[in-house]
Amino acid sequence: MICAYDELYIDLAQKNLGDAFDFALVTLGIDINYFNNIFSVSRVSKQFSEGNPKYVAGMNGCELARTILDESGLKYADTEDAMYPDKSPEYWAGWTLAYYQWESRKSFGEILSSVPLSSLLDMYNVYHQMDISKSVEYFDAHINTRYSRLRAYRTLIGLSQSALSKSSGVALRQIQLFEQGERDINKTSAQTLFMLSKALGCQMQDLLEI
Repeated sequence: MICAYDELYIDLAQKNLGDAFDFALVTLGIDINYFNNIFSVSRVSKQFSEGNPKYVAGMNGCELARTILDESGLKYADTEDAMYPDKSPEYWAGWTLAYYQWESRKSFGEILSSVPLSSLLDMYNVYHQMDISKSVEYFDAHINTRYSRLRAYRTLIGLSQSALSKSSGVALRQIQLFEQGERDINKTSAQTLFMLSKALGCQMQDLLEI
């Protein structure tokens, strides 16, 4: 099985993402839906998913959480690092998410658009004492195999297809075809990708399907 990055990093990646989620959601009290959205589209999540050592191993979870929050521009009341031996459901959510991303090679945006952090917390009581393979089965069952990155970015910032069409200048029907998988966004023109990415506040490559 080919995973997202070397297996040597996965234990630390799970711990760090778990600590990051716990610090952001519990210690700092960041709204879970807000954090779900900013993490999904952040450069941090992209670098983490690719196994960049700076993000999966080069900083602790609290530093990772601050990096995600700072990238979003959110003003928050910071505090000293806090990582506890008794792991919270929020920690488990990050720990589990890191593993599934590593194994599946899906982007965090793809995963969280189908199984958001609020749903992960709902899983906790049933799944946290089970083998992680059971969580993998849950993710696999709930993630749309016809996932569109374009749709994920659009919904995460709260734009309708019509609104995206107006703000980007890309025809509504073309956006619909991209999201339905009936037109390959990887083969569209660089100009179309540029207009869509500019309207969505992401990079052109973020919209390409892997």
